[in-house]
Amino acid sequence: MSNPLKLLISNDDGIFALGIRTLANTLAEAGHQITIVCPNRERSATGHGLTLHQPIRAEMINDIFHPNVVAWSCSGTPADCVKFALSAKSVLNYRPDFVLSGINHGSNLGTDILYSGTVSAAMEGLFYGIPSLAISLASYTDRQFQTAADFVTTFLTKLTTYPFTEATLLNINVPAVSSEKLAGIKITRQGLRRYHETFEKRFDPHGKCYYWLVGEIIEDIEQPDHIHLPSHVLTDVQAIQENYISITPLQYNLTDVQSFEYLAQAGWFHS
Repeated sequence: MSNPLKLLISNDDGIFALGIRTLANTLAEAGHQITIVCPNRERSATGHGLTLHQPIRAEMINDIFHPNVVAWSCSGTPADCVKFALSAKSVLNYRPDFVLSGINHGSNLGTDILYSGTVSAAMEGLFYGIPSLAISLASYTDRQFQTAADFVTTFLTKLTTYPFTEATLLNINVPAVSSEKLAGIKITRQGLRRYHETFEKRFDPHGKCYYWLVGEIIEDIEQPDHIHLPSHVLTDVQAIQENYISITPLQYNLTDVQSFEYLAQAGWFHS
């Protein structure tokens, strides 16, 4: 490879997850320089939580990844891991060209991204002005991560050849099918996912009551319109349903422009 990249990889499934091992090893075999900093256990659905009231512990891990991969296990959240990697001088002696998060075991579509530790780790990279990718396999049962890893390896070459003018976060979801069955690639908008959710009341062996959140995805719901994008642009939810790789650019500015304009025009707060 003529231009190997310096890559920081994290996840929310933990250091022993097959997804991050497949991604890191594939990229290392392609000649890239890889440093991993990820949670020491599964930290799914932690959102952008940070550890503030207890110490963060980290240690180097050997013999799990490709020999050229430097790997750290961290006690913190996914966002902690990326923040730690980019701020603790003992971890990285270079600024990464990209921050990657994943490959997550399960999709991160629609409103799921607000809860996702995978997306939050990549978002932390964006906070530092580093282009970032969140990568997910759209299945909780399938373990064939290689299609997603191969796609990311090729896609990074394109992003290096034709870079964005500003650092960008791309949320990538890959259908759980072989590369031959992929319908293609779609640039998508964020969609909507809803769940039937309940808190089941249960009892521990001592007879004490506790509650367990359970939910089932509602698959067939109407996808929302977007203020700036036409309705024929597929949402990430629709793209995955049609076996497309979905790539959705995300931002951390959550300002609601329509509501801002409504409040500004209402004149309620003018003296």
